[in-house]
Amino acid sequence: MSPARFASLLAAALLAAPGVLAHPRPKLATPQQAAPTPPPPGTVEPGAKGVTGQGALRFRVLMTGAQLPEAARKVVVSAHGGFAVDRREGKGETYFALPGAGVLRLSADFKQVTEIATAPEMKDTNLHNTAIWYGRDGTPMLSFPANDLGRIFTTALSGELLNTLGAPGADDDLGMPAVRDYFAGGGALVPTDVAYLDGWLYITTGYSSLDFVLTARVASERPLKTVWNDLAFAGRGTGPGQLGTGHGITVPPGTRRIDVADRANAEIDRYTRYGQHLETLRTPAGSLPCDIDYLGRYAVVGALDGPDRSKGAPIYLYENDRLVSTLFPKDDLGLANFKHVHNAVLRQWNGKLYVIAQAWNPGDFAVLEQVVP
Repeated sequence: MSPARFASLLAAALLAAPGVLAHPRPKLATPQQAAPTPPPPGTVEPGAKGVTGQGALRFRVLMTGAQLPEAARKVVVSAHGGFAVDRREGKGETYFALPGAGVLRLSADFKQVTEIATAPEMKDTNLHNTAIWYGRDGTPMLSFPANDLGRIFTTALSGELLNTLGAPGADDDLGMPAVRDYFAGGGALVPTDVAYLDGWLYITTGYSSLDFVLTARVASERPLKTVWNDLAFAGRGTGPGQLGTGHGITVPPGTRRIDVADRANAEIDRYTRYGQHLETLRTPAGSLPCDIDYLGRYAVVGALDGPDRSKGAPIYLYENDRLVSTLFPKDDLGLANFKHVHNAVLRQWNGKLYVIAQAWNPGDFAVLEQVVP
């Protein structure tokens, strides 16, 4: 065996070995260590300030998990996903999913959450985030990474399941020997997020020891067909462009750039579409950023934890890459279940900014409205 081949197999073995370099997703309490029963969805603790944030970016509660449909309200405690906003002119709907309730749509005016018919294989599993993308003819589609099943589901906005991408097979060229050997050695596909750019899907894998960004090509749109692509980048580490936990992935509107939220390293790493590292946006030291979403000159970052673990997790608002406001849904707004923030996105409507956010462990849901004098 050549030295190069030996080194590749050794790297794959380290990636696949349980407990070695691993950073699995946080787990809920075991039955022997049962967590206290969380408050009902949307519970607001007494004595809250009612407003959070600084300067012009101050927010109050507009909507909570108490206003979800009954089927969603029953399971929102298990929320562990994220949102996608349809930003086309005249649209504005936001899509997300809850295990047990399936795919949901929040109306553009924030007045109604509607259940969408969801394929059985999707409805009862965890869909860790939501991505909306548009085919070459403008047809909108939603992609969901099922982290527990090791699949990426893509649907129409109506909920019709169009495509399922499973784990790479032995014949798939993934671009890097270490990634190929990881899967050949029995390593699991654990997708945490999906983004689309120019006919490719970009998939983060930070809940596994792999922690590369993988790519798949949209080989056909009618019918929809996806195949694994020969490009993988990033990988586990602390060096420039490496990931500690590649959690969320985003293509900023109007760019051809790939942004990955590196939760463990408190940063957003930025790459070209071919995986070359460009730069890093730091989040406050000790924070655990889950994802980033952009709207014009603003960006929002939901954090699983902030530097001060005694407080509820923050939501960071950036303007032109400068941190300008920090929101505390639990401490300032009294949202009892927002100890950890798993995802947040931005909307603008009727001259105001809105933050749509999801909590984790316990799960909950909220829409925050900008306070305008």
